[in-house]
Amino acid sequence: MRLPLFIANRYLLAKKSHNLINIITWISILGISVGSFALIVVLSAFNGLEKVISSMNNRLTPDLQISPVKGKTIDLTAFPLGQLKDIQGVDYVIPTITEDALFRANDKQHIGQVKGVGLEYQKIARLKEVVFGGGDLVLSDEDEHYFAIPGAGVAWYLGINAYNPYAMVRIYVPKRGNASLMSLENSFNSDVLTVRSVFSTEQEQDEKLVLVPFDLLSELLEYENKATNVELFTAPNTDINKVKKSVASIIGEDYTVKNQQEQQETLYRIMRSEKWAVYVILTFILILATFNVVGSLSMLMIDKRKDTEILKAMGADNRLIQKIFMNEGLLISVAGGIIGLLLGIILVLLQQQFGFVKFGTGGNYVVDAYPVLLKLKDVLLIFATILVVGCTSAFLTVRHAMRKANTQKSRLNDR
Repeated sequence: MRLPLFIANRYLLAKKSHNLINIITWISILGISVGSFALIVVLSAFNGLEKVISSMNNRLTPDLQISPVKGKTIDLTAFPLGQLKDIQGVDYVIPTITEDALFRANDKQHIGQVKGVGLEYQKIARLKEVVFGGGDLVLSDEDEHYFAIPGAGVAWYLGINAYNPYAMVRIYVPKRGNASLMSLENSFNSDVLTVRSVFSTEQEQDEKLVLVPFDLLSELLEYENKATNVELFTAPNTDINKVKKSVASIIGEDYTVKNQQEQQETLYRIMRSEKWAVYVILTFILILATFNVVGSLSMLMIDKRKDTEILKAMGADNRLIQKIFMNEGLLISVAGGIIGLLLGIILVLLQQQFGFVKFGTGGNYVVDAYPVLLKLKDVLLIFATILVVGCTSAFLTVRHAMRKANTQKSRLNDR
């Protein structure tokens, strides 16, 4: 062990001549502990919320989505659908159409978006998990009857009961070409579809989206061999980034390919911005807690003035004395940081395992217990923050004290 660190460690553990210094030192350690504890718990809580929201959104969101760079539609006759299906790890390649629409049912109406999807949607296991009501994820039956699957919010606005076998919704989409603003019939193409089930993921999608068969919407919009997007669903444990690179090399520069996070960029940006805003606020609180370290270190330097004179008589220079007290301040910060991190990690792991912090009783929540997720990079970030804050405060305090001591000494010598 290096001499400055050895002496600093003795100063931290040994009794001081004034009990007040001991008290302030432990208050300093406690303040750093509380700050690091709050940081790891809050960041883990944000990670848990992000995971829950992502899992809800990603059930209906494709693993990859291809869109045209220019224009609105993709010409399916010239698009390399076959090559995309041959990529290893890709289970389904499904052209889709998304368009603004007006929905009417039970003398009510609602504006949202209608999404035409291929019948392969009925085979995707994770999509079946978001459907509830009287039926399954069924877009067409053996008699080629088409069905609509509205979001839970759309169904609520239109008064649709998913368990009613006679529930129906009329869909209006803008007519291409010669449309008349004076007549609803001449401005829109429409069709009536039976509703057998309703899906529920997250609020924004639930309140605006209705799923219908691709062929039906293609006919209503007069899109012949055209789609607005192509969606790819991959097998479990597939490297999405690797598949994305393969897709990009096939489709070329005329199209963009986005993963799930890029498709919901605004949502993820908001969640991360909130997380880092809280991190900055708690870091400022941690910086305020280091003022106790400054006070403790200043008083310790005064208390150990005789020791420093003895060390100087034995040949120690100002640099060695400065290192001793810098190590002392760093030890206080590290001790507080480790204690806080350990307590925070234990609490987060207990919450993950047992979920003893509940949302409340009587509510219809997606999860019963408050979600948390511990990430190693957060632990390392917090510990690095503590080191930086501790080193900076110790350096500035010791440097100021040493300069002041040297100034006083020079004045005495001048006299």
